[in-house]
Parts: sequence; C-alpha cells; structure tokens
Amino acid sequence: MRIGIDYTAAVHQRAGIGRYARGLVRALAQLDRENEYLLLVAGRPKEEGTFPPNFRLRYLPLSPHWATVLWQRLRVPLPADLFTGPLDLFHSPDYVLPPLRRGKRVLTIHDLSFLRYPEGADPRLRWYLTQAVPRSIGQADLVLADSQNTKSDLIELLGVEAGRVEVLYPGVEERFHPLSEESLAPVRIRYSLDFPFILSVGTLEPRKNHVGLLQAYSLLREPHRLVIAGGKGWLYEGIFQEVERLSLEERVFFLGYVPEEDLPALYNLADLFVFPSLYEGFGLPPLEAMACGTPVVVSALSSLPEVVGDGALLVPPQEVEALAEAMEKALSDPSLREELRSKGLERAKRFTWSEAAKRLLAIYKRVGGEDG
Repeated sequence: MRIGIDYTAAVHQRAGIGRYARGLVRALAQLDRENEYLLLVAGRPKEEGTFPPNFRLRYLPLSPHWATVLWQRLRVPLPADLFTGPLDLFHSPDYVLPPLRRGKRVLTIHDLSFLRYPEGADPRLRWYLTQAVPRSIGQADLVLADSQNTKSDLIELLGVEAGRVEVLYPGVEERFHPLSEESLAPVRIRYSLDFPFILSVGTLEPRKNHVGLLQAYSLLREPHRLVIAGGKGWLYEGIFQEVERLSLEERVFFLGYVPEEDLPALYNLADLFVFPSLYEGFGLPPLEAMACGTPVVVSALSSLPEVVGDGALLVPPQEVEALAEAMEKALSDPSLREELRSKGLERAKRFTWSEAAKRLLAIYKRVGGEDG
C-alpha cells in the first residue's frame, strides 16, 4: 500500500500531538519495510530526520497556518494527494482531514476537550474545531481514539457510531526509565534543582488545574518545593496570580517548556509527580513518571483512571484537601511509596509505541483492504 500520513504536527509542534505523531511514525518505521509511506508536511522543516527508504517526506508549499485556512476555513478543494501522489490510505493524527482525490481515510481524535470543557479553550480554536472535527469524522472510514473515555465522548457528544471508532493507546518512549544518580546530575544543575521537589508537567491552562494544585500544595509541610514544567497556554495568568495570593513565590518554580531530552531525568529527580487535570483524552505525563519509578498522584477524572490503573493514587482533583492529603501520604509513607513505584513501573510497561504501531499497521491493512 501507499500510505499517506499528515506529519506536520511532528515537525512543527514540540509537545502534545507532535510527540504523538513522532512516536507513532518512528515505531512504524522500525516495524514496516513493505508498505510505502508518504509523510506530508506543511512548510519545510529545519531538520528532516532520518527514515528508512520506504518512508519519504513530501512538502506542501504552505505554512501550517495557511494550510488550515485553505483546507478547513475556506474549504478550498486542493487535494493533499496532489503532493504525495496517489494513495491507498491517508491517516491524519491531528483531528482534521485534508481534501483527497481517492483512498481510505483514518482520523485520530485525541480528546473532545473543546466540547467537554469549552470554558478552558481559546474561543477561536473552539469554534474552528467545532466546525472542522465533525466534518472530518464524517469523511473518515475509521476514527481512532486515544482511550475508551474519548471513544465514549465521541459517541455521546458527536453521535459517532461505536463501530466506526477504535481505541489505539499511545505509548511511552523507551527513554523513560529509572536512571542512575550520576546521569541525573546535568539536569539537576541545569535547572538548579538542589532541593527535594514535587513535579507537575503540562501546559499552563485552566484544564490542567494548576490553581487547584497550588491550593493543595499550600497545605503541605516543608521541605518539598513545587516544580511546574510547561509552556504558557490559554488563560495562564490566573496561575501566577494564585501563586501571589498564596504567597508561594519562594516555594514554586516554573521551568517553562522543557526539552524532551530533559524530561526523563526530571521525572527521576522528583520525589512525587502530581497531575490533577480536569480532563484528558489520554494523559502521557503520569505514565512517563510511572515508567521512571516516580510515585504518582493523579486526577480521578476522564481517561486517567483507565490509563494509570492501580499504579497511582487517584484523587478527585477539585477537592483541594483530599489532593493535599494524597500528596502528603505519597511523600511520607515509605511502604506506599514503594508500592506506587513497583505498580507504576509494571503498569507503564503495558503502553509501548511498538505495540501501538503493530495495532495501527493491522488497522491500515484492514481498512485498506489488505488483511487477507
């Protein structure tokens, strides 16, 4: 088969869907030497990466912004396969499908936060997704969801038939594992982390519930500091206002966006990882922390119980005192810490990109009509 994949997010987005697309395509490149893959990228990247001979990049002579304007806002019928050549199947891992002349269509929906949690999204982005996502779902031969929770949301909120949706869990990259103290030193020095700390990773936006985390943290005893890694997102200002209101300026540290290569060491350095998100389609950071052997406290909402299983402490994220109590217990109870570490490591082993790629390749063959 000739398989097209929208690789734009992988090239232009450092986190989120970019990491998802990179992880999936890298695993496919290790697994499949038979099918031909055309990776479509809007705009030319600074670095192209290295792929086997059956994986080739194809460039759309438009920036990601203008590709979205033409295809989704103006709905100009410029087929993506003009730039890739004829395709048997096209997969978009980023919510929307471009126009195509022919071929089967597979679409990945990571979450429906713009519908389930609309007050937490930029109104312009929410309007765009509300228009474009249902239209693309209608064009897709199969929709992939990151979790059973997202599949349920697709059925409930958009009326998608259950038989048109399959769950494909993302994976944890192999570089997330327990590291030696010696290998942690460069990251400890780079970020001046010479104190015990609690870690949270995620874009600074209301849905991630950093305000609730700050309120819970303010109830804890010393000596742990709170370290938050993540770029500024929609309505981030309230987070910094809460730090001032609670007089936590000397105890809370914002690292901003942290490069992918520093994350494994950061998880390893933390005494506790906390992820009190109000809504997730999957939730990779808790699994990454678990894979590094770090005890985890996580929200008991949306997809997160499905993802972490018994490998983390689950807490109602909007109950500040309950969140603080769980954090205190996970820091101070040695037997609980060892249990969380052991169960977390085992749970994380269930989610690998190699397994995701095997399942995806089987899906491609079935949808493309080559499953025997």
